[in-house]
Amino acid sequence: MSVAPVDFGAPPARQPAWLPSAARRFADAPAGDVLAWAVATFGSRLTVASSMQDAVLVDLAVRADPSVEVIFLDTGFHFAETLDTARRVQARYGLNLVTLRPADDAPTYRSRGTEACCASRKVDPLEEHLARRAAWVTGLRRAESPSRAGAATLEWDAARGLVKVNPIVAWSDDDVAAYVAAHDIIVNPLRDKGFDSIGCAPCTRPGVGRSGRWAGSDRLECGLHLVAEGG
Repeated sequence: MSVAPVDFGAPPARQPAWLPSAARRFADAPAGDVLAWAVATFGSRLTVASSMQDAVLVDLAVRADPSVEVIFLDTGFHFAETLDTARRVQARYGLNLVTLRPADDAPTYRSRGTEACCASRKVDPLEEHLARRAAWVTGLRRAESPSRAGAATLEWDAARGLVKVNPIVAWSDDDVAAYVAAHDIIVNPLRDKGFDSIGCAPCTRPGVGRSGRWAGSDRLECGLHLVAEGG
């Protein structure tokens, strides 16, 4: 598949006219093709978000561009295993890794509850960074939860005014496992302890899908992926 770049000009306030066509073109495309297109199209204004649950998305991204920017949200409440996974991934790939941290006075789950904690320690740092980018790449997958079932490979992130690229959105859990095995991918050791989805230590318990996140509540999303977009 060809990956001719798109001249998108200045960051648009509205969905670019070319995006629906690109979304149809890449709806069922291999992840590598999607990432190659994204790199060719957005260049240095592209960023890849990694939760360090595993390095599947990172591995795919650096195959498209070894110097691609990867961001990691350090909330201050991660499991030690997650921080160690981030160090191991950076060391293996020599990543252009940017760690985003909250403001010094950001509220915590103890002081203001989990929603305010997520907003200040995940959403706010991400949005500040994305304001200087034209597109972001995520590891979001439809199989992860009902709130993500409608996600597409390419979407318009209307709340942030940029393109959202989900190259593995159609992958099943078996697809992820097969890629991990085939490419010796680094995986957060918590995955072997029953954590299907890994968030911050105070709020995450072992569980299937995203059921272990915000244990004891019906929350499935922290705000990084908006339900209105299918994520």
